[in-house]
Amino acid sequence: MTDRAHSWSLYLAPHVIHSCYAAVEQSVIKKKFHTQTLAPHRSLSLSRRHRLRLRLPSRRRRRQEPPLPLPPLPRPSPSQLPKPKPYSSSFASAAMSSEPPPDAAAAAASSAGDLAADLSSATISKKQLKKDARKAEKAEKASQRQQQQQPQADADDPFAANYGDVPVEEIQSKTISGRVWTEVGGLDEAAAGRSVLIRGAAQAIRPVSKKMAFVVLRESMSTVQCVLVASADAGVSTQMVRFATSLSKESIVDVEGVVSLPKEPLKATTQQVEIQVRKIYCINRAIPTLPINLEDASRSEAEIEKAEQAGEKLVRVGQDTRLNYRAIDLRTPANQAIFRIQCQVENKFREYFLSKNFVGIHSPKLIAGSSEGGAAVFKLQYNGQPACLAQSPQLYKQMAICGGFERVFEVGPVFRAENSNTHRHLCEFVGLDAEMEIKEHYFEVCDIIDGLFVAIFKHLNENCKKELETINRQYPFEPLKYLEKTLKLTYEEGIQMLKEAGTEIEPMGDLNTEAEKKLGRLVKEKYGTEFFILYRYPLAVRPFYTMPCYDNPAYSNSFDVFIRGEEIISGAQRIHLPELLTKRATECGIDASTISSYIESFSYGAPPHGGFGVGLERVVMLFCALNNIRKTSLFPRDPQRLLLLSTTFGIVADTFGIGLNVGVVISLMIPLFVTMANPEQK
Repeated sequence: MTDRAHSWSLYLAPHVIHSCYAAVEQSVIKKKFHTQTLAPHRSLSLSRRHRLRLRLPSRRRRRQEPPLPLPPLPRPSPSQLPKPKPYSSSFASAAMSSEPPPDAAAAAASSAGDLAADLSSATISKKQLKKDARKAEKAEKASQRQQQQQPQADADDPFAANYGDVPVEEIQSKTISGRVWTEVGGLDEAAAGRSVLIRGAAQAIRPVSKKMAFVVLRESMSTVQCVLVASADAGVSTQMVRFATSLSKESIVDVEGVVSLPKEPLKATTQQVEIQVRKIYCINRAIPTLPINLEDASRSEAEIEKAEQAGEKLVRVGQDTRLNYRAIDLRTPANQAIFRIQCQVENKFREYFLSKNFVGIHSPKLIAGSSEGGAAVFKLQYNGQPACLAQSPQLYKQMAICGGFERVFEVGPVFRAENSNTHRHLCEFVGLDAEMEIKEHYFEVCDIIDGLFVAIFKHLNENCKKELETINRQYPFEPLKYLEKTLKLTYEEGIQMLKEAGTEIEPMGDLNTEAEKKLGRLVKEKYGTEFFILYRYPLAVRPFYTMPCYDNPAYSNSFDVFIRGEEIISGAQRIHLPELLTKRATECGIDASTISSYIESFSYGAPPHGGFGVGLERVVMLFCALNNIRKTSLFPRDPQRLLLLSTTFGIVADTFGIGLNVGVVISLMIPLFVTMANPEQK
């Protein structure tokens, strides 16, 4: 905002406010007249005789009466306007602030005061006065109750130093105390009798009496029960117990205490020990009422259905609600486990390829033309030039092979502008891509895929049992069936299996979702595996850079890989001949000039090569048999969801060539609206 714009803002803001409260004032006065005068006679018919008896003005007279005069708003002279000042960071921060400028705020306060004075001149009935008195009394009692529910350390409490809300300055990296923290997941029977210091979120708070309460703390996927018992020997007072029970759920809490063994096994926590609390401090309080309840979000569908059969109604948290409050939804045990599984898949992907002498690369995501063909790209302007977000790192993987790297892999974002509102499509996902030289046959790439996924499946089953069990409790699934040597079927064999099962598929067309699922069921029944490779696809359904088959150019040296009847990998041998590559690009509707550097890289000498790409989210979804890919995307991007971290609204005043921040204007108006709507409240 320029200095001139700032000056105009100070001038315009009071005028905008003046117009707004003038309109609202008339409505308020009419409402007050109806409430105080007409309300006692609602049962009467307001005929002419009744109006004469009540001495009320007729409707015609009321319409003809002019509105109350508004206080004049002085126009500032040029000398009164603030002089231009140099731009500074402090001015910029003030302009972006929601607080009004000082002059505008003064005008707003003055206008509000005038309006309050006008309204207070109206006669208030005794009944209204009593009503206001009752409201004030209720508000005072509610305030007292709130203070009792959130007690602070009492000065008379000898153990007041053992609990309370930690001041902000104490958590602003003030000092390094040298205290030792214990992870909740590490608390076991061996820690019994030891004093520990832990931090976690208050998942559950259960008061037993004035002298006893339970607090369940959660850290990551682990929970532990903390016990508070008022005792002078333990340094725990009744005020301290009351403080603990006043905490809101999900507040961040520090607890210091002694580990003990419970008399009976604990069902509500992961750790089979308790902590006898000696000190408890709140680091950050959560709001009293959360948008979604973590207990509701953690229930399985089976639990909800069982409760409904018993006549109990439980809350079912929908997918959209979960994503709208993702920061809370991610705290559920199942979500914590899902993204730990995802991390393991990515790590194993890197580890396996590094063990096979692959080199990790990072390709650009801003490119001049489509990398896959078609129109499903996000287009944008790049320094005045048309550009788009990369649909895959395909072109750059191949150029890296031409650069002599022999074998490369990449983990990075992939963008698809497809309007596909399905359970398995995203507009942005994490791509796991690989490219390698081929010595003789593209089955060399298939063999790498075979070894990679068998290694991933084994690793998850052996090292992620806790996470898989946690997911299974909320989203039950059967373990994935796979063979030590991955099954390979030709596309024609797959089509024939579907035809024999009564499903007709276009011989040279692609498989749709239903056909893929049915083929998956047929393969499982016949071969006992849910993980297989389908190769030799029709060339017409593959990208332009796919190498045609030597014996039939209508087919290609390509393959897809399936898990539980859904495709997760698309791969092929690539065209490394520039003339053929240019021809295929033109046939697929791609302007060869937009990928000229890509095509030219093969004219310098390029080895036969092939590769594949796989979506990380889809692998996790299908391995865990989840019903929606949004469950495996941290903050999913689909055609309907683009979560904005912040939004700036602005109004452009073309006449004056200035910009007004709507947040500033609204912040000026809201106090007036509140005052006008409730003139008896301050």
